[in-house]
Amino acid sequence: MIRATITHPAALSTLARAGHGSFILIADAHFAVATALGPNAVTVHAALAPGAPLVPDVARLVAATMAIEEVTTMAVPAEEHAQVGLDALAAVRAFPTATPVPHSTATREEFFARCGSPDLALCLVSGDRRRFANVLLRIGVTDPEPA
Repeated sequence: MIRATITHPAALSTLARAGHGSFILIADAHFAVATALGPNAVTVHAALAPGAPLVPDVARLVAATMAIEEVTTMAVPAEEHAQVGLDALAAVRAFPTATPVPHSTATREEFFARCGSPDLALCLVSGDRRRFANVLLRIGVTDPEPA
């Protein structure tokens, strides 16, 4: 399933062990990784500085490395505006696949429930300081090799 681009040893090792249907959380700098992640999740702190890297940048690297079958973003309250989830979706969809990558939104409670599930394999913590920047990617399967 791995295509290549991510070189961080812990992230790459975890991605290699994760299988179809596992989740990858790309978290913003505000996400409570110490208390909100599932029992199988490996956490990799990728933040190099406040604001870097951004969630869409990390999503782009993951999508270049793994087949992604679904992108889930957190529903944004009406008084807020969060473009970052859609930016991450666009980053994932930039990589050609046999079928389009679907997008869904989840309430805050649903999103946190998925992050706390045993299916969460990896949490990549970005330096993104924008609110509601978190995105969940579900690992898919690679397209078969041409005959």
